[in-house]
Amino acid sequence: MNHVGQNTDLGVLNKRGILPVETGFGESSRKEWEAMARRRFQDPKPHRRGKWWCILVREDEFSGQGRTRKRKRIRLAPATMPEREVRKIAVERLRPLNQGLLTIGSAVKFSEFVDSEYKPTMLPLMAKSTQGRYWGVIENYLKPQFGEFCLRDMTPLTIQRFLSGLAQSPLSHESRDKIRDVLSSILGSAAQHGFLVHNPVEGLRLPPRRRGRSTKFYITPAQFPALMELIPEPYATMVFVAVYTGLRVSELIALRWCDIREDSITVDERFCRGDWGAPKSKASNATIAVNLAVIQRIHRLKLLTVTVRAGTGKRTCRVVKSDGPDDLVFQSLFKGGPMRDNNILTRHIKPAARRLGLEFVNWRCLRTSHATWLKLVGADVKDAQAQMRHSRASTTLDIYQQFVPESQRRVVERLTELPGSRMVN
Repeated sequence: MNHVGQNTDLGVLNKRGILPVETGFGESSRKEWEAMARRRFQDPKPHRRGKWWCILVREDEFSGQGRTRKRKRIRLAPATMPEREVRKIAVERLRPLNQGLLTIGSAVKFSEFVDSEYKPTMLPLMAKSTQGRYWGVIENYLKPQFGEFCLRDMTPLTIQRFLSGLAQSPLSHESRDKIRDVLSSILGSAAQHGFLVHNPVEGLRLPPRRRGRSTKFYITPAQFPALMELIPEPYATMVFVAVYTGLRVSELIALRWCDIREDSITVDERFCRGDWGAPKSKASNATIAVNLAVIQRIHRLKLLTVTVRAGTGKRTCRVVKSDGPDDLVFQSLFKGGPMRDNNILTRHIKPAARRLGLEFVNWRCLRTSHATWLKLVGADVKDAQAQMRHSRASTTLDIYQQFVPESQRRVVERLTELPGSRMVN
């Protein structure tokens, strides 16, 4: 199309398709713009080099000295292919560059973007435990694979080849899924901040599972009393509250006395390894009904003292040092500050579980147990969702409530109780 004299909102394009000086850009700006336009559109002629057709293009690269343009040779096709077909391949290969689908920022190396942009801007927005998990995936899997790649070189095909290769690794499906999620988070951030036009991870698939989904472990009502006897206070009360309320451990540690009501508990804060914040989601910020036995056990902490080892001797501590409205319910024994969830898990909960032959007990297991117990007592799906404080009922049903053979058997046996039903011999 001929653009000579074409009207625009800013003025009239000249015969080269460039806005004239009258638009307010100035002579120097116009020359820079024309140079940029000439430099952006590239149409190199393919040439044979050995057994391959190649083209020479110029691409931006970033280094410690800033942005530079370097000449790069790209292989297109075997030398046996006709030149006409090679030209078509060259046009398609250069289309993203000539149409501006590759931004200048896409020349940044993956490792440099992660260290200079993603780490200081995106990771602080996550919970401490999530930050640690993400950084472990980046250091162990993504940087070794993509560290020297420019962002523009991380195409959907390149990434899909990497994800498909995970089928040969011993990693579980959940670990592979986490790797994909972390990579998608990084490249999604690059797209959000203008380094890429879109996130190349979107729509990519993982290798199929080696085996079907397994039932997540939960503690049965018969196993729970024996577990409680092996855990000292105040950690036994923490486990008791976690199982009978379904609170996450970060919410449990952040409970204050003003959150404890006569027959309910308000969840409006969380604490995770030095990080205070709001609950995980809007649905998590709620008041839930609890059994009276839970409230009584919590208030019982005010009367307890425990003897703990202190160096070579022993020390007697009050479990609750102060019970003002803003004081924590579960306080560290020496300083009265917030507790650390992994210390409680490794020092008290897991050793007690192993003595009972229960190998996979953690804080998530306690929350899963609460959801499954709600199913055992016949709780309505919406009631269970509200108690678990999930945004969607499918999360409660598909992830937390586990299959219970005894419950299924009771339902099947009730079929004969339907009006008019009769077993045929």
